[in-house]
Amino acid sequence: MSDNQNYSNHTQLTPYYHFFTSPLAVAFLIWTIVRFVKAPGAETGYFLVGSLALIGVVAASRLSPLRVQDRLIRLEEQIRFQRLLSPELTARAIDTLRPRHYIALRFASDAELPALVEQVIANPALTPKQIKQQIRNWRGDRFRV
Repeated sequence: MSDNQNYSNHTQLTPYYHFFTSPLAVAFLIWTIVRFVKAPGAETGYFLVGSLALIGVVAASRLSPLRVQDRLIRLEEQIRFQRLLSPELTARAIDTLRPRHYIALRFASDAELPALVEQVIANPALTPKQIKQQIRNWRGDRFRV
């Protein structure tokens, strides 16, 4: 990844999770389903239940930290709003914006933030992708999980 983050390079993969743990868990699930279909029984059923539990653990190991990260981003952005936006705009933003909006807006430069916040308040249906595509001067985020 280059030093300058932008829309085209801001996504981040966690190699151990995305290329090792998740694919192995999915492969194990497929293997146990095939075994269960070919030879239904208690043993293959136990393996199938175990593989489903493993999928749950793998998913939770990724989703739980992401949820905490999203809460922290929302808090950081609300503090940033108080610093950069008028009290009225800050209050409107806090009342209107959803977590997905804060997550997208964190990439906006300080100069771009007020106009983007106004735009999102006016159109809360904007998706994170649409918001991020409008950002011209990115604030990189290298501390993501």
